[in-house]
Amino acid sequence: MRWKKTLQIVDVHCEGEVGKVITGGVIGIPGATMLEKMNYINEVNDSLRKLVVLEPRGSLQMSVNLLLPPTLPEAHAGFIVLQADKAHPMSGSNAICVVTALLELGMVEMQEPETTVLLDTPAGLVRAHAACSGGRCTGVSLDMVPSFVEQLDFVFETSQFGKIRADIAFGGVYYALIDVDQIGLRIAPENARQLAELGVAFKNVINNQIGIEHPLFPEINEVAYVMFRNRVSEALYQTCTTLPPGRVDRSPCGTGSSANLATLSARGLVDVGSRLTSRSTIGGEFIVEMRGTTEVGGKPAVLPRVRGRAWIYGIQQLGVDPDDPLAAGFMLSDTWGSGFPTA
Repeated sequence: MRWKKTLQIVDVHCEGEVGKVITGGVIGIPGATMLEKMNYINEVNDSLRKLVVLEPRGSLQMSVNLLLPPTLPEAHAGFIVLQADKAHPMSGSNAICVVTALLELGMVEMQEPETTVLLDTPAGLVRAHAACSGGRCTGVSLDMVPSFVEQLDFVFETSQFGKIRADIAFGGVYYALIDVDQIGLRIAPENARQLAELGVAFKNVINNQIGIEHPLFPEINEVAYVMFRNRVSEALYQTCTTLPPGRVDRSPCGTGSSANLATLSARGLVDVGSRLTSRSTIGGEFIVEMRGTTEVGGKPAVLPRVRGRAWIYGIQQLGVDPDDPLAAGFMLSDTWGSGFPTA
């Protein structure tokens, strides 16, 4: 056996959403900040992303988190989320996977009953409070980056449904949040394919019709995901985040739930201290709390806290033979969905 690259990867899932963690084999990524490192992957060299996410080593139904030394002195670790379309700045479920791996593998010393872990992400510093008992990480509460509304009730035209309303909000990445009753579907496992395909299509239409830019991080300048939502009760929301090229998040989605909290605050439906439950397509739940308010570039913003749990289920060593003709990875539209790239 002769490998030109060797990676150590921990298999982790958060409420069913796979968020693997690369713990070894990557010496460094160019860039002075985590955002610059993410931009390097997206704009200069994304071979590592393709290696771990695309087939035959990866699959559509997962993310891979690249652990890196932090660029902020107060942080314990940095991480970048690698997904099917590109590298992304932040993800709640993936952050929960990363914290669980750091603690249960001893990369950050575990303190019971709670360990604080600071994560350096391209979207900013994220503080995690991990509940710990008997050597296990039994839950992670994330102090998410400030979340804010870009535009409420943005209207876009579709051929199938006519006019659709969406709230455009930032929760770590930009979301278009769409009430699912507008498309006549329920958030349920049997509708996951339809929701995924519509979400990807809507994302492309919205980005062609709206111009957005984070006031502090101008490189974050597009709607990354469409989240369908359904208000079950005053404090319970069903959520279904759709990810390119065509799948749904198995978890309740921390960044999307944070963006949703910002829209609810803008409408006067929640206040500091309010707690909501976000329930995923498969029934997993996050607790979302509004812990305060602030401003981002003059925009009113909320400070969300998201609580969930992850489980380690395996450890693998991944390598690439120098003669492997599929080292760059591949996609097939049968499983990768309607957003499968043509170029």
